[in-house]
Amino acid sequence: MNIFLVVLLVLAGVALLLMEMFLLPGFGIAGIGGFGCLIAAVVLAWLWIGHLAGYITLAACLILSGLAIWGFLRSKALDKMALDSKIDSHVEMAHNKLAKDEKVEKKSVKKK
Repeated sequence: MNIFLVVLLVLAGVALLLMEMFLLPGFGIAGIGGFGCLIAAVVLAWLWIGHLAGYITLAACLILSGLAIWGFLRSKALDKMALDSKIDSHVEMAHNKLAKDEKVEKKSVKKK
């Protein structure tokens, strides 16, 4: 039962960190919960199972988190979530408009 709880905490921690990084904005409840689950998994493995299990759990947390982030970045899921629209409009700056108005005024003065 102890090993099952440690594995469950590691998987929940990695999942919460992925959700925080890629789905939920900011550093909030999911990120804190993810780090909490990973820390709890390492501490519980260290206390309940032994020092070797604590080291293995710590290594597993680091490796699984890195692989999960790398795998998610390499997948096409981010392309589907990203905004992919082209903006064709432009903003006319005030100094450009003033320069155009001055040119129009000069032309109208020359014609008179």
